[in-house]
Amino acid sequence: MEQNEPQPDRRKKIRFPMQRELRYKVLDREAVVAHGTGVSLDISSNGASFRPAEPIRRGAMIELSISWPVALGDETPVRLVIFGKVVRSMGVWAACAIEQYEFRTQSRVRQTPAVIHIGSSLARWAEACRKGGVRDTASV
Repeated sequence: MEQNEPQPDRRKKIRFPMQRELRYKVLDREAVVAHGTGVSLDISSNGASFRPAEPIRRGAMIELSISWPVALGDETPVRLVIFGKVVRSMGVWAACAIEQYEFRTQSRVRQTPAVIHIGSSLARWAEACRKGGVRDTASV
């Protein structure tokens, strides 16, 4: 195959382009070791790629909170919250495998917390990973 020919896409799931604002937390054991904002690039049922504010190491457990393009009842903003592991990271681009996800409503006025802490969902998911109760996704 010549270099100018398009490479076949090896992904098993279709990726949908979706450029939305996101927030992320990187977890190491029981502590948030990094957090920031970024932009989602695309998403599938198995994974999501995004541009983080700073590089994130491959293998890190991560929580992504992505603004959803459709409001609940045309009024209440919604966020897609993803728990997963970073499977690729190249500077200003990263991809994570989706291990678990949920939709959450959000307040209309964003309040910045003074202290970054692990939410109960993230803590439960991280504990399940440590105990081996969550499957390891090899590729996105």
